[in-house]
Amino acid sequence: MNDSLPRLTPRLFVRDPARAIAFYRDALGAEVVERFEDPAIGKVVHAALRVGPVLFSLAQEHEEYRSLSPETIGDSPVLLQIEVEDADATGDAMVRHGAEVVIPIDDRFYGKREGRLRDPAGHLWIVSQTIEKLSDEEIRRRIASFHDQSGKTAT
Repeated sequence: MNDSLPRLTPRLFVRDPARAIAFYRDALGAEVVERFEDPAIGKVVHAALRVGPVLFSLAQEHEEYRSLSPETIGDSPVLLQIEVEDADATGDAMVRHGAEVVIPIDDRFYGKREGRLRDPAGHLWIVSQTIEKLSDEEIRRRIASFHDQSGKTAT
C-alpha cells in the first residue's frame, strides 16, 4: 500500500516558463525539482517546483490542448493561497520580483494577516499569515459581526 497517495499537485499554465520559474524561485524560494521540454513542439511541458513541503507544477500554455494561461484567458481562474511565517516579507518579495498588489496585506478579523497579489504570469495568490488562533465558533461570530457592521461580504 502506498501511504503517499492520493496526492494533489496544482499545475499552472504560463506563457513564459523561464520567467515564471525565476519569479517563483526568487520571490517564494521555490526549488525546481524537475523540468521537461518537448523539442517537437518547443514547449516546457512540465516543471515541478517545491516551496517548503508543497509541490506544484507549471507548463507552458498550449492553445491546441486548451491549456491556457491567465494572460490568454484574461484573468486567473483559480486563487492560490500560501501560508507563510511573515506575510509582509513574502508580499514585499513578490512585489520586488514583479507581482502586483490586488488587495493590500492587512490584519483580517478572522485571525489572519493577508492580502492578494497577482504574479507576473497572471495567477492570483493570497499571502496569508496566522496572527490569532480562533475557534470555528469565534470565526462565525466575527463573520456575523462583520456583516452586521459593514454590510460587506467576508471573502
